[in-house]
Amino acid sequence: MSLPRVSINDAYRSDTGDLARDFYVPVLAEAVQYDRAVGYFTSASLELVAQGIDKLRARDGRIRVIASPLLSPDDIEDIRRGYEYRAVVARAVAREIDPKTLTTRAAERLGTLGKLVAEGVLEIKIAVVAGTDGLGIYHEKIGIVTDPQGNSVAFTGSLNETRAAMENNFESIEVFLSWVPGDARRVRRIRENFTALWEGKTERLEVLEFPEEAEERLRDLAAQISKSNSSTSARKTFPLPSEQLSNQGWATTPEDVELRDYQKEAIIRWLRAGARGIFEMATGTGKTITALAALDQIGRQLRTRSSSLVTVIVVPLLDLVEQWSGELNRFGIVPVKCRDSVETWQVQANNAIAGLRPGRAVTLIVTNKTYGSPAFQNLLSSAGGELLIIADEVHHLGAEHHRFKLPSHAPWRLALSATPERWFDDKGTDALRDYFGETLISLGLRGAIEMGALTPYRYCPVLVPLTDEEAAYYTVLTGDIGALYGQIKGGKGRSREDAEARLGQLLNKRAKVLGHAGGKVAALEKELSKRRQLPAQLVYCAEGGRPQEGDPVGGERQIDQVVDLLGNRLGMRVHTYTSQEPRQQRREILEAFGRGDLEALISMRCLDEGVDLPDARIAYMLASSSNPRQFIQRRGRILRRAPGKAEAEVIDFIAVPPQDQELFETERKLFRREMHRFVEFARYSNNYGAALSELRDLREYYELMDV
Repeated sequence: MSLPRVSINDAYRSDTGDLARDFYVPVLAEAVQYDRAVGYFTSASLELVAQGIDKLRARDGRIRVIASPLLSPDDIEDIRRGYEYRAVVARAVAREIDPKTLTTRAAERLGTLGKLVAEGVLEIKIAVVAGTDGLGIYHEKIGIVTDPQGNSVAFTGSLNETRAAMENNFESIEVFLSWVPGDARRVRRIRENFTALWEGKTERLEVLEFPEEAEERLRDLAAQISKSNSSTSARKTFPLPSEQLSNQGWATTPEDVELRDYQKEAIIRWLRAGARGIFEMATGTGKTITALAALDQIGRQLRTRSSSLVTVIVVPLLDLVEQWSGELNRFGIVPVKCRDSVETWQVQANNAIAGLRPGRAVTLIVTNKTYGSPAFQNLLSSAGGELLIIADEVHHLGAEHHRFKLPSHAPWRLALSATPERWFDDKGTDALRDYFGETLISLGLRGAIEMGALTPYRYCPVLVPLTDEEAAYYTVLTGDIGALYGQIKGGKGRSREDAEARLGQLLNKRAKVLGHAGGKVAALEKELSKRRQLPAQLVYCAEGGRPQEGDPVGGERQIDQVVDLLGNRLGMRVHTYTSQEPRQQRREILEAFGRGDLEALISMRCLDEGVDLPDARIAYMLASSSNPRQFIQRRGRILRRAPGKAEAEVIDFIAVPPQDQELFETERKLFRREMHRFVEFARYSNNYGAALSELRDLREYYELMDV
């Protein structure tokens, strides 16, 4: 990505858009250099600088800020009385970074900037108009943003680097682009003016170094934030002011959460639908934040009539309990976690609901397993009529043993999933829609990438032929599958049910043959050699052992082969991430991966749902089940946005079945759905032409060019 690929207008005005969202953040996301001269130096102005610099920092970029001090009447009077104006300026600047007056959010962001100052990423200077009565105010406002290719965006206008200017005031800026011939001269002039300012060569202005006391306060804040972060788990949560944790249990959207337009629209539609519906949003597009912002909105309505609220958030995995809990803390809620043995949560949960009073709220997070237990079902029945059910990855609740336990007395319901349809279970899918309501937002992969919610990616299909032994076993299975299709089509009653059960078993075996294809490990080694020095890689392996005809246990596990390849033969720092590692160890593994201590994670299923790995940039798909949801979840892991992450890469190893004309029709029917997945993912990639060309021969052979 570069600045010319960002949609940039030649002017921005408060009556036609959001200056921060539409201009400031997307432009800074592409920067390696940001030079800014603004009217006032305040803690709020530095907070806003902190919002857009993660990607710039990851690129080893630099920020230079020049600002005028915000002088109080007492400061001005002191200068008039003859006090050394440099000392007064230093005092005024340090006052803006006084820890005693900062909110928790401001302290955290300024701590981030303190770290940038310590690292040499950020430099700040103070400009004053010397020689005037009480010091004049440097009030110019210019900025220059430069990308890695040397393209620059320059702007000038009334916009100050303050929250009021960004969000409340009526402001405007004019924008000039270095790659536009008519603008290049203006960009050059603005850059030269800033350089003269920075070097102290501008007449009538005196440019002072940043005061030592203020810099020391920034560094102290940085040390406090680092100390706080070191004591948290891999999933960091933001500290909250004590008053936010005593808000009587209601959700409050924090100031640092900026909802996208599609999130706002989803919430509006949900409220209009009587607070029932499904958010069908691609993994990584902010389903959790959207749901919690919706919880905030319904809470505002209920509080106006002094109602209470019990919110039950149902999640499929233990790790998701912690992730949701962290986000709830940001929204000012301390939830009751219902998981593990009933003794660990039952008393607390019962007391919370029994003690609920008008105007207050209680939130519980429960795993699917605990949700279905008699103890939790009894708790639900006692919650009364002011009950909201939020179901994360709702497709899990469509299983027969879960869907009949959804509380009918809950008036408000919200379902979240990238793919709410259940695989080969229309009854379960229909039951979920009957309970939760219609899909209110459908945000797929393409739309999410276009609006910047997900990372653009390259898709590299790698075709791997089966060995003769694998092809022979595969052919036997495919022939048996074709025969069962015939039995199912003409069968009824018990015989049809038996045939369907047998078909499921054979389809699973067939998928394992493809997933465990022996040539995939060698193909993986070849692809890894091209990317050996790149960080943050994931490898998804087939489950179990390599299938063999007549051997129910199977042979060597693919994950063991991959660990040997990466860890021993290639000397990479890797670790498995599976159900065999205890929960605490899995957290430590994710921490190490996030720090860069591990170059790759190797998994089978544990990275499918509920694990947030925004730093992951490369995924090797050695195997996926025939259920498209698994592939959708996996690609969602790799496409999450992260600082400095301009593009992701997915390498998909596709086992090529034997081309047997006698089995052509059966194989074509089976392969159609798989091909649809391949083509869809190729179509939305940055290299779609090359990716589709790799699949052309297969599509032509199976006569699937219409897919």
